[in-house]
Amino acid sequence: MTRMAEEFISILETEDRAKALEYIIGKLESGEAGIVEIYEEVLARSLNEMKLTGEEKTDIWKEHVRSSIIKTIVENCYPYVVKERESRGSQPDCKKVAVVCPVDEYHEIGARMIADYFTINGYDTTFVGSNTPKEVFVSGIHVDRPDYVAISITNPYNLVSARNTIELIRKSDPNVTILAGGSALSKLNDRTSSLGADRYLTSFEDIAALKGGSGI
Repeated sequence: MTRMAEEFISILETEDRAKALEYIIGKLESGEAGIVEIYEEVLARSLNEMKLTGEEKTDIWKEHVRSSIIKTIVENCYPYVVKERESRGSQPDCKKVAVVCPVDEYHEIGARMIADYFTINGYDTTFVGSNTPKEVFVSGIHVDRPDYVAISITNPYNLVSARNTIELIRKSDPNVTILAGGSALSKLNDRTSSLGADRYLTSFEDIAALKGGSGI
């Protein structure tokens, strides 16, 4: 774990929202860290590094508080997402992507970060959010006509829901490219293709590679 991650997690353990936000914005303002490093090495890691009390209800409470703090930070990072896009020379183009979570998937922080990764790479990005019914996906696709639909699955119990959503999208619009990602995919191991997506994303580099002519 990096020093920055350790310092941030120690602040999170106090549940001081203002101090946690100030710490991250300070790193971005000073240039000590970029948005991708903040997301991957600090915020994502902090979601998985919580000290458990052994009391289930207390731990769930603390998990929700921590997630709420991190969500606040991610939302406040958007101006730095735009700056990162400009610094990389990624000019906005006509490629559109909708980032969604399947029905009953309430963990949306990862999806929110992924949406920002697409923005950094110049995509016209729409972040839909958590618990989106598959019928709503289809309606939204007909309205916005995205080139890509990126589905984020964190809870392994929602893999079946994601598969059903992908099937419905495919029937509704066979031309849209379907991307899938999220920590739940690790549970599938070599059976990832069973979800039926066109491509599986695990990192910022995977999203950057989409524009590199690597198959999609």
